[in-house]
Amino acid sequence: MPQWSDYSNGERIKILRGKGMSQEQLANKTGLALPTIRAAEQNRRLSLPTLLKIANALSVDTSVILGQQAPRRSMGHDDRATLRHISSSVHDTAAGFLPADCDPVLVDELRRATERAWTLYWAGDYQELGAILGPLLRDAAITAQTLNGDEAHPVLGYLSDGYQIAACVANLFGARDLAYSSIGHARSAALAAGDPLRTARVDSARSWVYLRDGRLQRSMEVAASAADEIEPRYSDQSAEQLTVYGNLLNHCAVTAARLEDTDRTGDYLSRLHAVGARLGRERDFHGARFGPHTATTQAVGINVTIGKPGKALKLIESVKPVHLEGLADAARNRYQLDVAMAQADAKLYDKALDTLEGVLHDAPQWSRHQALPGVIVQKIGNASTARLRRVSELIGVPAVAADGYAPATLKTAL
Repeated sequence: MPQWSDYSNGERIKILRGKGMSQEQLANKTGLALPTIRAAEQNRRLSLPTLLKIANALSVDTSVILGQQAPRRSMGHDDRATLRHISSSVHDTAAGFLPADCDPVLVDELRRATERAWTLYWAGDYQELGAILGPLLRDAAITAQTLNGDEAHPVLGYLSDGYQIAACVANLFGARDLAYSSIGHARSAALAAGDPLRTARVDSARSWVYLRDGRLQRSMEVAASAADEIEPRYSDQSAEQLTVYGNLLNHCAVTAARLEDTDRTGDYLSRLHAVGARLGRERDFHGARFGPHTATTQAVGINVTIGKPGKALKLIESVKPVHLEGLADAARNRYQLDVAMAQADAKLYDKALDTLEGVLHDAPQWSRHQALPGVIVQKIGNASTARLRRVSELIGVPAVAADGYAPATLKTAL
């Protein structure tokens, strides 16, 4: 029986569409022309905007259509072990199944453990992260039980962060049910901690869960509502509030771009840059990272999504290496993928391959959970450049028919 990765992109779209939805119905649901749907299913043409629309209409991640994950995700042993450990930790802690022989810990220990967990998450070190999330959740839950009133609030905050990090990893791995349950526990703990900014930060992550699940309108509602709740006054110079607010505006801009609401996207981008300018430098608060350079690098990806590679390339020219130093590893890596996509859209194929190859070498563990490398390779593959085979092999993309390359599979991609 063929593996999911053995099918072409077009075959996967047809399988996901199933007998219950005709090509005409898929065209109506996506707003695409029927010939575009036919071309995609015949594996002749699949641009990034078309891919995003079809994935949203079929309620799957783009990585499912690209063959990087099956509809029921198939992962490597290490990833499965990590996810299983996180899942048991989240569910046991939330249900109150805590070991009787464990003692509460100092609040400073929980703070350091939480900071370490966020660092590992942004570095893409998911295996090490999975190893420390269980103890973090356990210790925070046990310690919270021994405290009352205001004394418990900081501990509940760290418990909320632990659940939020678990939700983010689950979302990245495609374990949507675990992502939903974890983010729900994170929000409950944040509310119990009496911390509006932490609650808003959780809502930012919740918006991302909805986005990855193809629930774009719900994603927008959550992020926009949370942003309105904490919108700072012009006289308010709180770096923490501006950081969380900017992070939420970014989610709003990304979702508006996916919804093809160009006016709203432009408005959020303007506000994004304004908040970044007010911060003056990159900041990190409750796992939210934002600043002027984050605003610019995120704008690159957003302009790629709405089909403006020329605008994206102009923004790229303004980003200097020193500007990237304050970004998290994951943010720098994602920016480089957006750069490669903009270069591929502009038919700068050799530059796109250079950029893509750099990311794959620098961040192999992070890269294998991303769908965009497969999109970039397919776009360049259709142009048939001389260097493509070597880069394709680097991410595990075998050559197929002359009209393109199959995307990387989760088993072979870096």
